[in-house]
Amino acid sequence: MKKNIGATLALYPNPLIVVGAMVDGKPTWTLVAHAGTMAHSHLMVSLVQAHYINRGIRENKKLSVNVVDESWLKAADRMGTVSGNKADKSEAFAWTMGEDGAPLIDDAKVSIECEVDGNYELEHFDHFVCKILATYADEAVLNEKDKIDYQAFKPVLFEFPTYEYFVTGDKVGDCGRMNA
Repeated sequence: MKKNIGATLALYPNPLIVVGAMVDGKPTWTLVAHAGTMAHSHLMVSLVQAHYINRGIRENKKLSVNVVDESWLKAADRMGTVSGNKADKSEAFAWTMGEDGAPLIDDAKVSIECEVDGNYELEHFDHFVCKILATYADEAVLNEKDKIDYQAFKPVLFEFPTYEYFVTGDKVGDCGRMNA
């Protein structure tokens, strides 16, 4: 028997990401737990409107989504505890400017460069609808077909409401081939 636990967001864990954007000519970063796929060409990044980085995203319409793995988790976690409104986070990571104008974290084995197509404002959040312009992946996490091998990559997952981190686990099946 299932128990009704209320109107609880229960779609966790999610991949943990650090979003990067330019503000006043310098990169800034923030840890993000609310993001997801909207289509094969778009994703959504949800940020509290008071975040410093939101201004740069609104002005430049560019951002990067840097997927966290365990090798740089501690530095990523810090981006969720330090406010860009109070501290300069431009030197928190070594970074490279993406081909389309968004700062990419060098330590991230997977970074996605995006252009903002729209913003859906809801309950003090900006929900940026982002078109994927380019995905950059370290060759160490690619398979022979140049697709991301998640068993090699092992991105960190964030679980809400406990605020705990996990890594991806073992393969348990092949999509669309379970009944064959």
